Amino acid sequence: MNHARISFAISALALAQALSVQAAHAAGVTAGTLIQNTASATYGTGPATTTISSNTVTIKVDELLDVAVSSLDGGAVPLASGTAILKYRVDNSGNGSEAFTITVNPAVSGNGFDAEVQTIAIDSNGNGTYEPGVDTVITNGGATAALAADGFATVFVVVTLPAGTADAATSQVRLTAQAVTGSGTPGTSFAGQGEGGGDAVVGATTANANASGSLIASAATLALTKSFAVVDPFGGSKTVPGAVVTFTIQAAATGSGTVENLHIIDAIPAGTAYVLNSVKLDGSALTDATDGDAGVASASGIDVTIGSLAGGSARTVTFQTTIN
Repeated sequence: MNHARISFAISALALAQALSVQAAHAAGVTAGTLIQNTASATYGTGPATTTISSNTVTIKVDELLDVAVSSLDGGAVPLASGTAILKYRVDNSGNGSEAFTITVNPAVSGNGFDAEVQTIAIDSNGNGTYEPGVDTVITNGGATAALAADGFATVFVVVTLPAGTADAATSQVRLTAQAVTGSGTPGTSFAGQGEGGGDAVVGATTANANASGSLIASAATLALTKSFAVVDPFGGSKTVPGAVVTFTIQAAATGSGTVENLHIIDAIPAGTAYVLNSVKLDGSALTDATDGDAGVASASGIDVTIGSLAGGSARTVTFQTTIN
C-alpha cells in the first residue's frame, strides 16, 4: 500500500489578495473596510483529489490619523494699514473621515512684529477666495468640519498691522492642525474611535502638523512741515498791519506703505484775517465752498482733503491771511 501523498497549496486568488493588501498605501484603504480572505488546499489520497477551504478571516482596517499643512501664499504678503489675508491648506492624509482643530499663533520667535489676528475662516464653497459672510468663521482652537480621507480644507487668516510697526519689518503666522480624535507618537492607538468602529492609530505625522505664512509690513510715516512768507504793503517783508502772510504746509510720506484718509487742517491765526479763495493744493486754486474740489475754508480755518498718500510722495497746501 502506497503512503498517501498530501500536498497543500494556497490558491492563486488568496495569494493575490494577500499581496494587494501589502502593496496598499497606508491611506489607500478606507478606514472600516473589511478585508476578507479564505485559503484553499488540494490533496490526494490515491487516485482521488480533494479540495477544501479554510474558514474566512475578516480584517477591519483601522483609521490612520495623519495630516499635512501648507501655506498657499507665494511669498511674504504685504500688510499695510488695512488687513491682509494669509491662506493655508489642511490635508487629511489619513484613511478616514476626520476633523482637525485649527490653532493660529502670530507670536513666532524671531518675528519683527506680531500681527493681530482678526478672523479665522474655512473656505465654505471651495473657490479659494476669502468671502466675509460666506466662509465659515471659527474661533482660534476651533475645528474644521470632518474632512474625507484625502480631502482638504482651505483656511483663511485675516490679520492687521500693530500700531508703530516699522516699515519692511517681517513676521510669520503659524497655523497648526491636529486631529480631533487625538495625536501623539506614531503608533499611539485610540481604541474603538476609528471610522467604522475600528481603532484610530496615529500615523507618521503624529496627527499634528503646521506651516507658517509670511508677512512684510508696508508702513508709511507722515511728516508735516509748515513755513510762511510775508509781503508788506511797501513791497518788503515786514510783519506790519496790512501785510499778507502766505502759509505753506507740506505733507510728506516715507516708507513703502500708504497714508490713508489724510486731511490737512489749519486754523486762521489770531490777529489775522483769511484771504478769501486763497487756498491752493500743489499750486492749483481751490474754492472755499463745500463743493467738488478738495478744499473747504472760512474765517476760522481751512480743511484740505488729500485722501491717500503713498510713501515717497508729498502734497503742498498754501493759503493766505492779512495781519490786522
